[in-house]
Amino acid sequence: MQRQQRRKYHVVFPVKYRRGLLDEGVVEIITQTAMEIQERYDLEFEQIGCHRDHIHLLCSAHPKGAPGQIVLVFKSITARDLFRRKPELTRALWGGEFWTDGHYVATVGERGDWSVVERYVKNQGKPKDELRQLKLF
Repeated sequence: MQRQQRRKYHVVFPVKYRRGLLDEGVVEIITQTAMEIQERYDLEFEQIGCHRDHIHLLCSAHPKGAPGQIVLVFKSITARDLFRRKPELTRALWGGEFWTDGHYVATVGERGDWSVVERYVKNQGKPKDELRQLKLF
């Protein structure tokens, strides 16, 4: 039997109000919850990268699944777990939602750009050793 080819996605969405709430404890809860999500759904999270105010996911899913459904499942389940395990987050987010309504999704090819996107997502939130400014003259 031939294995169905999976689609690979780069997904990005911010925390509600762009609050910088993605500290180590919150990221750990999100990562644990992501592992539980991929056990229950036909998803595989290959990389999760976080800045203080937004998250990058590099994941793969069955072609029949809509990318918007991946986002919906991830946002709703992680938000529920975060509010349950860290109730103090509700003080920073008075609307009762952890993630914004919007998101960015792009497919990623296996050849050429997969390793570039994977490295980019993996390095999210890591401090830059040196910022370089391009000079015009």
